Amino acid sequence: MLTLRKASERGAANHGWLKSFHTFSFANYWNPREQGFSDLLVINDDRVAAGKGFGQHPHRDMEIFSYVLEGALEHKDTLGTGSVIRPGDVQLMSAGSGVAHSEFNHSPTEGVHFLQIWIVPNVGGAEPRYQQEHFSAAQKRGHLQLIIAPDGTDGALSVRQDARVYAGRFNGDEAASLTLAPERYAYIHVARGSVEVNGQRLQEGDGARLRDEREIHLSHGEDAEVLVFDLRPRELPEMP
Repeated sequence: MLTLRKASERGAANHGWLKSFHTFSFANYWNPREQGFSDLLVINDDRVAAGKGFGQHPHRDMEIFSYVLEGALEHKDTLGTGSVIRPGDVQLMSAGSGVAHSEFNHSPTEGVHFLQIWIVPNVGGAEPRYQQEHFSAAQKRGHLQLIIAPDGTDGALSVRQDARVYAGRFNGDEAASLTLAPERYAYIHVARGSVEVNGQRLQEGDGARLRDEREIHLSHGEDAEVLVFDLRPRELPEMP
């Protein structure tokens, strides 16, 4: 069963320097029907103006990853990490027992567009850590590339949860399928473009919950970039 979450129904915030869409309840956006899905708590679609960003702020017991679509995002944290994240890069910060970080648009002239996604961990108070890897457009072209996994399989970033995240790019005749283990849930987020998921057209910003499906098939993309989450069979996140 596929349940559509339309982009137009997401929460929205416009702070001038930041324009953000919230798939699930976040900050001042509250929707009792949208409190996350399985262990997926936050999907924020953020556009940050040139030279602007989020000052240092703390996190604890959360797996937070950023996926840059356009521009460059500068990251600094209290672990001593400093990096610039560009399209193709995936950054994963495991907040664990506590970490503070800042995120700024690295460019003084161009905007940055990125997704920030939170996954609830399966353990509390773990040691904080930072990971970053690059996955090329070619790796994702017509293919679901594993980018995040519990054990860091095949070069994926390692997450503290029974969750796997795939990224794919689809245009024209390109297609790919993902077989789910029995009783798994899945979530699809269309980062840009449009694509058919099991025969249903999803547009940019749309999402979909999948329950009781053994296979996910993506096809007929129009400049589509998609994230697919393979998740535990539970409705709402619970903190460890």
